[in-house]
Amino acid sequence: MFLPAIFPLLPAHPAMLLVLLPTVGSGVQQESQLARTATNRLLHGLQLRLGSAIHVLKVDEGSHPAVVHAFEGQGVPAFVLLREGAELWRQQGLPEGELMAALLLSKLEEAGK
Repeated sequence: MFLPAIFPLLPAHPAMLLVLLPTVGSGVQQESQLARTATNRLLHGLQLRLGSAIHVLKVDEGSHPAVVHAFEGQGVPAFVLLREGAELWRQQGLPEGELMAALLLSKLEEAGK
């Protein structure tokens, strides 16, 4: 069996979009669950738009505080585009919509030149 014919060739180290999320507050449980569900849907949709070029990875401050603090952000939520450990771009907020996917892919392309 010839594996490259079956599996598409993927970059050995795709770029990564770290989405740094705040610790879920102790507010109303149902609102927290709704917010998490909405965020998960948003990030899943973004991953579909980005394909294999950029891997979207959620990093929760409550579960991984050292990772979130290592990026010395001005707060969360925020997202950081990385390739091979080098930061290419970052922004506050959550990465939303078609335009954001296009922008992230263009930042990756710019860094490749």
